[in-house]
Amino acid sequence: MKAARLGKENIRSMYVAITLLLLVVVIGTVGYVLIERFTISEAVFMTIITISTVGFREVHPLSGLGQFFTAFLIIISFGIFAYAVTTFTKYIVDGVLRNYLKDNKVKTKIEKLSNHVIVVGYGRNGNQAIKELIRHKFPVVVIDSDDAIIEKIREDVNLLYIQGDATQDETLLDAKIEKAQALITALPKDADNLFVVLTAKTMNPEMKIISRASNFNSDRKLRSAGATNVIMPDKIGGQRMAKLVAQPDIVDFLEFIMLRESEEAYIEEISCENMSVKFTEKSIGEWSIRTTTGANIIGLKTSDNNYVVNPSADVKISNKDQIFVLGSPEQIGKLKKVLLQG
Repeated sequence: MKAARLGKENIRSMYVAITLLLLVVVIGTVGYVLIERFTISEAVFMTIITISTVGFREVHPLSGLGQFFTAFLIIISFGIFAYAVTTFTKYIVDGVLRNYLKDNKVKTKIEKLSNHVIVVGYGRNGNQAIKELIRHKFPVVVIDSDDAIIEKIREDVNLLYIQGDATQDETLLDAKIEKAQALITALPKDADNLFVVLTAKTMNPEMKIISRASNFNSDRKLRSAGATNVIMPDKIGGQRMAKLVAQPDIVDFLEFIMLRESEEAYIEEISCENMSVKFTEKSIGEWSIRTTTGANIIGLKTSDNNYVVNPSADVKISNKDQIFVLGSPEQIGKLKKVLLQG
């Protein structure tokens, strides 16, 4: 949080400099009006040329008292003017102004979001999750408290971000959690993830929440707190390493389909909620999906949350089910058009 503190200190210093400059201008203007009987415009002009030491001649010849007042004004304003110039220069050179403008622009975009995904933590897990979400064209808001990470995120014009502590209600509200469809919390500490899950669940009970966990005992706690799914990278990594020994080709094949950005084939989940009436209560065999689109239905999730792997041709699908389809982007796109529009 060092950079954030420095940024706030620079902003405070700028406000102080502006206040002091305005105070000097007011003192000088009032002084010249009362002592020399200058008009307001003449007094302001005289004050400005005095504190800036540009060397212009006086508006009118000064009286003895006016000369003393001018000398006093030069003495008190010289340090203030130098401080103000230094502060403004530092404000621009340190990038505080640039970051301020960038942060405000991002904040405006977040205000307009809905049905987006919030990712808490821009570490290795969070970074990979964000890349995959962006690949699937989900709007994403990143939350992180680390100054160096936020500075790195600022360089990516496509990322929306909030610097803050996700365990605080204000930070989640800034991310428009009430309008989000899902939250992924990938913080390194399970206790922090647990707190984020608890907070998020109370603020948006219908939202899907996926949490990272390091400790095997944290799985039950996170689910009790409201996490829809809990991912344990160490467990998954260990299982994958063992599978690479026992069934290496299967692992490579599934990774090729699921994880790599392949244009040849991938798996997509499609909701049947808006399915055309001509497919309702018909069997998969009667759909002739493979023949008409080239895509394959490799599984489905029924309305009672049961999974059917490699469903047979006589299985009927309702508009409350979800199907898992394997195919190329073109094939899956054609299937959606046929299935949802008829």
